[in-house]
Parts: sequence; structure tokens; C-alpha cells
Amino acid sequence: MVSKDSLSGLIPFVRAAEARSFTVAGRVLGISSSAVGKSISRLESRLGVRLFHRSTRQISLTSEGLDFYGRCRTLLQQLQDAEAELANAKRRPRGALRVSLPAVGYRLICASLREFCRRYPEIELDLDFSDRMVDVIDEGFDAVIRSGALPDSSLAARRVWGFRFVLCAAPEYIARHGEAQSLEALCAYRAIQYRLPSNGKFQPWVLAGEGGQVTVELDTAMVMNSVEAVMAACRNAMGVAYLPDFVIQEYLDNQGLALVMPGLSLPGEFSVVWSHTRLMPPKTRAFIDFLSEAGPARGL
Repeated sequence: MVSKDSLSGLIPFVRAAEARSFTVAGRVLGISSSAVGKSISRLESRLGVRLFHRSTRQISLTSEGLDFYGRCRTLLQQLQDAEAELANAKRRPRGALRVSLPAVGYRLICASLREFCRRYPEIELDLDFSDRMVDVIDEGFDAVIRSGALPDSSLAARRVWGFRFVLCAAPEYIARHGEAQSLEALCAYRAIQYRLPSNGKFQPWVLAGEGGQVTVELDTAMVMNSVEAVMAACRNAMGVAYLPDFVIQEYLDNQGLALVMPGLSLPGEFSVVWSHTRLMPPKTRAFIDFLSEAGPARGL
């Protein structure tokens, strides 16, 4: 069992090891250099090893002291983090919260914002709706909502919403070109393509085929770099589109759009990501927990 004396002796040891000086360590701790030396001597006596080489001019860690220092520094950091987290938990979430979302993200989140603002009146939301791939850390975002793979291992992530990619077209377009009953029959349709801002390529049309996922390639009717524009062109019977279900739900409900081969739709997910630091500000924690609890708002 670790005693209170053992823990109190670790702090002078770590500070002396960092400063390579009892005098500087004492100055940092607000005690005399002799008090630091006596504390470390008692620690050495208790451990049965010499932690420092001492001379009249300097001190240096022994090999045992170097190993012990690494362990003690980690232990003290963990204790400091635990204290900070407890203190953090007592603070009210407040301040500006900068969040990046996809351009169509307002369809998922805006209906829930009233409740979030009611619950956390001291948080000022700064929402950036954009399809470009932002840099969470360099651009100073507290949180970013993304879909698809999350390759950046320096970020922490939590899945918050599920959705489905679907093929859709205007009833007029389907009536004109026939209702597709197979992947081969889709060739009668022309695609309204969405160009990804991250790499300039077309959004792949990936469907759930019988033998696994299949990528469908159709003749292109037009290319757009806005999901909203793709949806508008699709509603105007200019082609078939590949879109997230939450984007078109209101038009499915009022029969302005219809699903094409809905059994082949592929699931997707949104995650909220943030900088993987030791301590998360209460405002960021509140936002992430709220997203997980509230779920997506559909049909705005």
C-alpha cells in the first residue's frame, strides 16, 4: 500500500529530477533546498536505493533513479489530471463552441438546437456548414461532424447518427424511363453526380449487391458540387441521384421524390470528432453528449 508519506516524498524527487537541482526544486515548491534533500534521503532510505549522484556542484539521476523518475512523473501527471477533471466537472459549460458540419448538416441538427440552447444558455454556438475537409486542430474547431472513414488517429471520435445512402428520382423521371428492377435496368437512367470537394472526384455510388457491395456507374447527365443542387435537379426530373436519406425525407413524404431499388441502399454513419487532449472542456463534453442523446432531426 502506498502511504501518504510516500506520495508526499515523490513530489520533491520529481521536481529535483526535472531541475537537476535541490535549490531550484525547493524554490518551485516553496521550501528550502535542505528540506528537499532530507525528503529525498528519506525516500532513498525507504526504497533501499540511491536515486541521485550528488556532488558539491550538481546532482544527477542514477540508473535506478532515472527509471523511478519516469514512473513517478506518469503517476503525478495522472493525479493532476484526475484533480483537473473533478474541478472541470464542477464548471458550467460556457463560452464559444466552434463546430464544423457538412453543408446539409442543418437538416440533421437545427431542429435540436433550441433544446441545446435552452439547456446550455452560456454556450455560444459557431456552426460552420461546409463540405470541405477541415483541419480540426489547425483551424481551431472544438468539434467536427463527419461521415465515412476517420483516418486521423490524432482525433478522438464517437458515432452519433446512422443514415442510409439511397438512389432516388422524381416520379416523372421514373414514369418516363421505366421503373428499374435490377442493376442492369439502371443503365436506362442518367446520373446527377455530386463532386466531392475534398478530392474533386465523383461521390461513388455504392450499393448492397447480392455478393456484397457493388459500385454502380451510369452515364452522367450533370455534375454539381452541392448536395442541395443535386437534390433540386433530381426533383426536377433531370436524372437519378445518390443521396443520404435524411436529405430527401421530406420529398419522399410528399411524393416529390421516390426511392429507386430501395433494397440496395447502403448504411452510413456520422461521427463527432475532436482533438484528443487529456482534458475536454465542459462545453465540448456537453455538445458531444447532447448529440449522442438527441439523435438526428429529420425532414427539415
